[in-house]
Amino acid sequence: MADDEVTIERPSFGARLRTAMEAHGPLCVGIDPHPGLFDQWDLPHTPEGLERFTMSCVEAFAGTVAAVKPQSAFYEQFGSAGTAVLEKALAALREAGTLTVLDAKRGDIGSTMAAYAVAYLSDHAPLRADAVTLSPYLGYGSLRPAIDTALGTGRGVFVLALTSNPEGASVQHAGGPGASVAGGIVNAVREDNRKAARKGQLGSVGMVVGATTGSAVEHLQLDLASANAPLLAPGIGAQGGTADDLRRVFGSALPHVLATSSREVLAAGPDVAALRSKALETAEGLRELLA
Repeated sequence: MADDEVTIERPSFGARLRTAMEAHGPLCVGIDPHPGLFDQWDLPHTPEGLERFTMSCVEAFAGTVAAVKPQSAFYEQFGSAGTAVLEKALAALREAGTLTVLDAKRGDIGSTMAAYAVAYLSDHAPLRADAVTLSPYLGYGSLRPAIDTALGTGRGVFVLALTSNPEGASVQHAGGPGASVAGGIVNAVREDNRKAARKGQLGSVGMVVGATTGSAVEHLQLDLASANAPLLAPGIGAQGGTADDLRRVFGSALPHVLATSSREVLAAGPDVAALRSKALETAEGLRELLA
């Protein structure tokens, strides 16, 4: 390396997320342009309606919450016009300095997984986000291209580990206590976050763990805290997750929880000020709930 060259290490996603959660509270607002919300907001079911919905959310949430999570499927259903709206939203949130988690739940092998990594986690991709959700059920190792790309570009991933949908248990609980599929994911995430743990930072390889999974974490003997992972947690608030539920599910990992709320906040629209106010109220409530 030449004498005048300086290597600058990028801030990790985990470190940036921790800073955002401390500043704004542990809330990630989902942008889910559901058909029912289009009707509630009196918007046409068209790409133009999608753009009005989305950019109202961007205006309300940018600089307001720790992270924003667009649901890719609701954009993909509009084809290239919908994808263009998603690109515009990600760019606007990036410009505002608000972290984005693209909820795409991608999972594949080899060159296909590498292409997904380029699409969502490389520096110049139009759909790049700060983090993306991934499905590990072709084997955790199949996610390596995305994880390595994320860590190399200062981005992150959220790996589905223990979800609250009824169908999930047939796969995630398989193997039973101490040897479950979910436990294997937790162990693999712990290894990927070990370097961050040595630095005293939150890891950049997160997990999706439902807040309404009941006794599953305890039953399967999952040590969430030791994984040093941000925990994207659907199910808090309108979906019924209480303080006692959260303590039971997350235990000593509670400070790592980034709670998601979508329709509960979005129902306050279409007024931008009302959306922003609802997001702030929800974030403050979560800060108290997760304290």
